[in-house]
Amino acid sequence: MELFDTATVLARVLTTGVVMSIEKSDRELPGLERLLTKQTGRARAVLVNSRTAAIHAALAGQGIGHGDTVAVPEPDAATGRFLNWLGVSVEDRGTAAYDHVALDSANADQLGELTRAATAPALVVDLTGLGFGPAAAVLTDDDKVWARAERLKIFGAYDLRTMWTREEASTSLVPGVQFNYRLSPLVAACARMALTQAARPAAPTGARS
Repeated sequence: MELFDTATVLARVLTTGVVMSIEKSDRELPGLERLLTKQTGRARAVLVNSRTAAIHAALAGQGIGHGDTVAVPEPDAATGRFLNWLGVSVEDRGTAAYDHVALDSANADQLGELTRAATAPALVVDLTGLGFGPAAAVLTDDDKVWARAERLKIFGAYDLRTMWTREEASTSLVPGVQFNYRLSPLVAACARMALTQAARPAAPTGARS
């Protein structure tokens, strides 16, 4: 990634004065959400600040939590330890609770192709490999999965109204333990830049005949 492009994006975000993901005027997070849903064909996106946060949100979105047993795609030691911390057991058989794709500079232009065969209710896309810090997303077509996952990441609050007041319209969606899994608009802006540039056709090189 060109340093000039990165500097331009960072300057744009910092100039707006919006650097927290709870600001109503933020445009970077919705922009990345739209790009991810467009490229994956999923209806909804939840942006979070790490791969493990995305796994947690994907499971919580389906009502999977402490005491449950799930199958996961390509299980590894780190994921196993995290799920054990959540109190979720991993089984070798059965349909995976979520699909998983990790993006980096080599495959950032292949998101649609890599996720085309995904069939699980939730799709975890790890954006950390793009090089701008821990970042990930949960993609889904299920409104309830999206709503539960969205609530998990911001202290159990759906939006600014429920975050800063005691009003609560959907008590059934509030997670038992509340987390701060919010993604920074700065990281979101850079990830969006990387995905957008990766999707562009390569410019022709060489002298004209």
